[in-house]
Amino acid sequence: MDADEVRERASDLPAEPGVYQFVERPATGVDERASDARSADEHEGDSDGERDLRGGDGTVLYVGKAVDVRDRVRSYADPRSGRIARMVERADDLAFAVTDTETQALLLEANLVKRHQPRYNVRLKDDKSYPLVQFTAHDAPRIEVTRDPDPGAAAFGPYTDKGRVETVVKAIREVYGLRGCSEHKYRNRERPCLDYEMGLCTAPCTGEISEADYRADVESARRFFEGETGALADPIRREMERAAQDQQFERAANLRDRLDVVEGFHDGAGAAVAAGGDDSAATTDVLGVAVEGDAATVARLHAEHGQLVERDQHRLDAPEDTEHRVGAVLAAFLAQYYAERELPDRILLPEPHGDDEVAAWLAAAGVEVTVPGAGRDATLVDLALKNAHRRSGSGDELGALADALGVSRPERIEGFDVSHAQGKAVVGSDVCFVGGSAETADYRRKKLDDENDDYANMRRLLRWRAERAVEAERASGHAGDDRPDPDLLLIDGGRGQLDAALDAVDDVGWDGPEAVVALAKDEEVVVTANRTYDWDSDAPQLHVLQRVRDEAHRFAVAYHQSLRDEVSTALDGVEGVGPALRKRLLRRFGSVEGVRQASVDDLRTVEGVGEATAETIASRL
Repeated sequence: MDADEVRERASDLPAEPGVYQFVERPATGVDERASDARSADEHEGDSDGERDLRGGDGTVLYVGKAVDVRDRVRSYADPRSGRIARMVERADDLAFAVTDTETQALLLEANLVKRHQPRYNVRLKDDKSYPLVQFTAHDAPRIEVTRDPDPGAAAFGPYTDKGRVETVVKAIREVYGLRGCSEHKYRNRERPCLDYEMGLCTAPCTGEISEADYRADVESARRFFEGETGALADPIRREMERAAQDQQFERAANLRDRLDVVEGFHDGAGAAVAAGGDDSAATTDVLGVAVEGDAATVARLHAEHGQLVERDQHRLDAPEDTEHRVGAVLAAFLAQYYAERELPDRILLPEPHGDDEVAAWLAAAGVEVTVPGAGRDATLVDLALKNAHRRSGSGDELGALADALGVSRPERIEGFDVSHAQGKAVVGSDVCFVGGSAETADYRRKKLDDENDDYANMRRLLRWRAERAVEAERASGHAGDDRPDPDLLLIDGGRGQLDAALDAVDDVGWDGPEAVVALAKDEEVVVTANRTYDWDSDAPQLHVLQRVRDEAHRFAVAYHQSLRDEVSTALDGVEGVGPALRKRLLRRFGSVEGVRQASVDDLRTVEGVGEATAETIASRL
């Protein structure tokens, strides 16, 4: 649609509350307008809210709600962002439904977004939640720390102290040998990987342990997370005592520290703050709201059994020209967020939401809604308000970045870098940040063809990412990329790397990201397709891009280094170092790089390493 067609369509729409859809029709040449595609008889039995929103065989690109449908749709003649402009250009039809109230429009919009998953809708996006520990549903389950459990996985948590969780998971792997690798690395292996050599995995992939024995170890590990502390503490204690008897005092001290974490894990790792009313079994959601300009942030704290176990933050458009903006935001959030979610027993608010229909809906569902004035509940509301303001205030780096670049808020950013040594062992990194924080589960890396050309390497890396995204979108039978499209791509480099990336994205036809920018290390200037930005060194929008750039660089260098330091070439050829000694060296120093940095005296502390062998290792590495 062009601007004139949008205005023409809008003039036929009602000036009432309702929901509208932009629809892309198949290339058949047939015009199927939703408002007159079927007669009233064909609609018999439909609810009023669904009647005009059938979409036929078309693809729903965007679902929106409005107090005045005509006014809102007319505004799309002059879109506020490039992403929405592309959506309008791609659409060739409009559908709408009138509702009695704005609240009904909110509920209908939530249902339609859930059903159609429109490509251009900006859904409620969670901030980072507390980590969990999951045992996957594979024949040989892997253990890992995650914020988004896999379907069918056995998940434990959430926990508030990620450092303690990671310590416990590492201890679990050392005691029970559970794998932590991806399915891609696990399948079709001919020999065990480095984790087996380091004693972190019993290698079910190559049959070093039977399936029955491996599953027994998994069950032992699960018993620990179910509350049986001795399932992990007892083996660690025995190993600690054995190390002390062998006068391996450094190892005994490390095991003692680990034992302290394990024994105190169930006492504190899952508790954040006391919450809940007289009924400690009740589930409670606490909401805080911060409104700044035309944007609002809602922070939600969730408590179960008297403990705060989850928190997240959400962005919404703030209502215009209303006296009670916070109440209006709360009413909108309650309708959208809980339309497809289980309601808690209690909801605590900072002020009344003021919507009679939302109140009636929650009351009918048996939800107790209160605005506490004092006491423990009021303290929780204050905590939620602090969380909301922390996201919306001057520290809102993503908001500052959106304003500086003139784009929509880039909640999801992917950063790319290439690392190599004179064209050898060329690798690319693809890191992901969500809400300004690293989302390590969505990191990817790629081994590239050896070529000493930074521009060609970056073009090859971005083509790989773009092709995977398009494959996933087209469901063409390829694996594709299971991650959502990013809002912004950040390239580590300058104009040359940026142009190479843009060429790759354009060649593939990937229109997922709204913006592609580059950040060069030397001058710290941000380069876009049309201009260069030289922001102050303390600019918040620069800081978030620097974090993404630096992490992409670190991840690429680490992968490049791992390829250059393959154990088969670094230790296997050293005279006097066999498989058993190699295992002990890696256990003691953690990696080949750790062995390389160790002194001759340090090397001699490893059982089986004499003076001659230590000298040989030091000289060879």
